[in-house]
Amino acid sequence: MKKRVSAKDSGLAKLPKADAGFVEPMLCEPVKTVLDGPEWIFEVKLDGFRIIAAKPAGEAVTLWTRKKNSLNRKFFYIVDALSFLPEDTVLDGELVGLDAKGKSQFSLLQSFRSAAESVRYYIFDILRLHGRDLTGLPLMERKSLLRELIESKDERILLSEFVDGSAKAMLKHIREHKLEGIVAKKKDSVYEPGARSGAWVKHRVNQGQEFVVGGYVPGTHGFESLVIGYYRGRELIYVHRLVAGFVPAAKKEIFAKLQGLEIRECPFVNLPQEGKSRWGGEGLNAEKMKACVWVKPKIVVQVEFLEWTSETHLRHAKYVGVREDKAAKDVVREG
Repeated sequence: MKKRVSAKDSGLAKLPKADAGFVEPMLCEPVKTVLDGPEWIFEVKLDGFRIIAAKPAGEAVTLWTRKKNSLNRKFFYIVDALSFLPEDTVLDGELVGLDAKGKSQFSLLQSFRSAAESVRYYIFDILRLHGRDLTGLPLMERKSLLRELIESKDERILLSEFVDGSAKAMLKHIREHKLEGIVAKKKDSVYEPGARSGAWVKHRVNQGQEFVVGGYVPGTHGFESLVIGYYRGRELIYVHRLVAGFVPAAKKEIFAKLQGLEIRECPFVNLPQEGKSRWGGEGLNAEKMKACVWVKPKIVVQVEFLEWTSETHLRHAKYVGVREDKAAKDVVREG
């Protein structure tokens, strides 16, 4: 962990210099229970694309995904909205699509037509300012600097607000408003790029998460179903053949991404599965596997479902969208 530096004692000018390029995002540890206590703050878990916004000296802002892909072309209006940022500044936040009621809908990020009206960039951290490295500062000092910088610059750029109080009360609010979940962060935590240290944790209230595509069954518009799973260490674990939630345009988009990724061997370590699942249909035995086309585990999709079964499958799962911001190796079971 980095040594903490007090901005009050040293001032920004005495903080170490750092370039304003891509910074690997700090990660949240999935937990089943959120701890309460005065050392934590609580934020709403946002349902969108994790984005690092960087503005190097003499350059425009770049919207970086976790995989270091630029989304500037698709979300050019967010780039424009961030033009007020001083040079050599880096922010961490989430691109979110809001429906008419102001509720986040991940599917809105998939559409060029609706995105410009509905997408907002919620910022929850600042990593560089005027070419100075802020990652060694405690979280609450970074939050203070961020608020001074952002204020109300543009309606498309918003601060991700936090609650300094009860996790129980925050969870009640999230359930009442049918939000995705809660993120808890230690007030004194430094920013640890790429780390999942436990200083930041997340808890989902609804059932849904990202999964990796490891194969598909050919069919109309390219495929009939996607074979999906998650990583447990270095092993890819099969959980479901995803059929529901696709429209023809989504199938065509995903099928295009799968081209060139075909491989001969099944990438899932727990296939084939013999015997019938309790809920029927989820098992994938050797005979059914003959219809599958296997692919390199590169594509990540967002999925909603009713529950996990005792066989570690999904009940009533449906496709929501493609995750362009998440690396396959980072996809683990959250429930």
